[in-house]
Amino acid sequence: MPAIFSPDSLAQFLPGTWTIRATNFPFWLSGERVDGRLNYSLVREDPLTLGDLVTYSKPDGTAKKIAGIDRWTGEGFTWRGKGLMTVLTSKWKVTGASDDLEIVAIQYEKSPVTPAGIDIIAREGHPATEARQLVATRTDQFGLTAEQFATLSWF
Repeated sequence: MPAIFSPDSLAQFLPGTWTIRATNFPFWLSGERVDGRLNYSLVREDPLTLGDLVTYSKPDGTAKKIAGIDRWTGEGFTWRGKGLMTVLTSKWKVTGASDDLEIVAIQYEKSPVTPAGIDIIAREGHPATEARQLVATRTDQFGLTAEQFATLSWF
């Protein structure tokens, strides 16, 4: 059974830089984006609001970013883009984490422009092989089924 994270605990451990270690999102699997990173910053504790900056590189090395704001909804977060992306929203939640909170599973609901999906993120510099082994042996701790785990591509 996955852990249920309170807004207080999420405010403590989510801020910082995370590397995408596994995903089933076409956005990351198309080959058009590499070295995906998520950076969360605490904007407000009550209600919990996070700054959300996604960075990645194009195959030619060009750096790209997508900025947004994540607001706690009681069960997870609603992301809203900034700038030209302000019309876009998506819903997501943390469904599990390693005991040391260094590896986290995030599940996204289907939105008008994206399918439902999963990211496994790890603190920057955390070994990818360790993340894969841990998630594989503790899928329920991460809120995943074996079938969901099988859909993930690992980086």
